[in-house]
Amino acid sequence: MNTIKVTIKDRLAIIMLNRGKSNALNREMITELNDMLTNISSDPAIGGVMIAGQENFFSAGLDLIELYGYTEQEAKTFWDLFLKFIANITSFRKPMVAAINGHSPAGGCVIAMACDTRVMAEGKFIIGLNEVPVGIIVPHSIFELYSFWIGKANATRSLLEGKLFSPEEALSIGLVDEVVRQESIQTAAERRIRKYMAFEPNTWQQSKLNIRKELIAATAADQSEMLELMLKQWWSPATRTILKTIIDNLQKK
Repeated sequence: MNTIKVTIKDRLAIIMLNRGKSNALNREMITELNDMLTNISSDPAIGGVMIAGQENFFSAGLDLIELYGYTEQEAKTFWDLFLKFIANITSFRKPMVAAINGHSPAGGCVIAMACDTRVMAEGKFIIGLNEVPVGIIVPHSIFELYSFWIGKANATRSLLEGKLFSPEEALSIGLVDEVVRQESIQTAAERRIRKYMAFEPNTWQQSKLNIRKELIAATAADQSEMLELMLKQWWSPATRTILKTIIDNLQKK
């Protein structure tokens, strides 16, 4: 695996996102994450999962530099892969915690929201969905995931503004469950998930699926029509101009 590192600690699988400084999500990383979660889901020796980043980034979201260069067919298959990955991680049966050690906008926030609980490091970090200002249409399934945690009114306002939250703001609206010092992030995340892992597995897992029934249906639904709209906007001159400006700024850093 080139983009993630996995260690097992007393039945807990710790997936470390490991793709450069910012852990930007590309086709390879999403594929490796998806395959790993599929393997873990059927492994009776693993009772839960922690997803964590490194240094000051959980994940900066999608790798816009790579995506910008995709052909139309490559873009279509990528977005289809991404939406299917979100459906798979949302319906993952076993306990899962996000140890959000740093910045987690856009796609990074989506991965964290699919988890059962989120612990975020304190500091000058951001989390939230900022796709609209970037020119990317947010599908209904991801809006449902957002509103599952922070409510429809908060999700609507935040999404349309492209608002990014500080750790303390995210805690106050329920987007994260705990804010701790960065050096304590994995310890705090492990403490939370082991509470879930201590329960009788079938009872806990079936309860999770029951609670998420509508959310799982939304992410698993046929999204081909939505994907067509997203791709039309993705290739629009307005969005391409915004993306090019963002990429130019990223490449200067």
